[in-house]
Amino acid sequence: MNPPREPDSEPGPHARPATGRRRADAVPALSIGTLDDVRPGSLVVAMPALTDPTFAGTVVYVLDHTESGTLGVVLGRPSQVEIRDVLPGWCDLVVEPGVFHVGGPCETDTALCLAVAPGSGRGLRRVAGDVHLVDLDADPEELAGVVSGLRVFAGYAGWSSGQLAAEVAEGAWACVPGTAEDVLSVLAGPELWRRVMGRQTGRLAVLSTAPADPSVN
Repeated sequence: MNPPREPDSEPGPHARPATGRRRADAVPALSIGTLDDVRPGSLVVAMPALTDPTFAGTVVYVLDHTESGTLGVVLGRPSQVEIRDVLPGWCDLVVEPGVFHVGGPCETDTALCLAVAPGSGRGLRRVAGDVHLVDLDADPEELAGVVSGLRVFAGYAGWSSGQLAAEVAEGAWACVPGTAEDVLSVLAGPELWRRVMGRQTGRLAVLSTAPADPSVN
């Protein structure tokens, strides 16, 4: 993996290529949530019908959602690339494990940094609640007493205009509220998926006891 470059100062889905996905035809569509539920700070969670290996069993934290499209990062996918090897000035603020997380298949040489902070600060741009995008050109020492932790993602997930709406309607994704704890969670892959699903109600809560990937059944 090449060292990620830092994100644009104003990232937005209008400039991002869309992702792809494949839905298992043998699995009935399970449509939960609507596009109205998608907003910065929410989660789009892969349903068992979604079998594309890039997104099967994933939890995506939404960073931006407009008429132009949707931008987010996949949570819970740590890589083997140490933060200290690429961004040494930031390694003391990164929560464990201190590695880049794979945010998605798009532009994996781009670094997107998310921090949890109770207030605002220089170099922070609020996404939702206590979650902020971090300008990696800022001085990390100025944020040492401001953020409670941060995580750096290599790449992102993106949908073009109308694409996510179609996938939600087909039952490929559920739209649920997200939390700051999700962003910094040490849980990876299926464990994070089950925790997010388990705190929902109804059919989503029932799915939390099933494999995130229907092929693992």
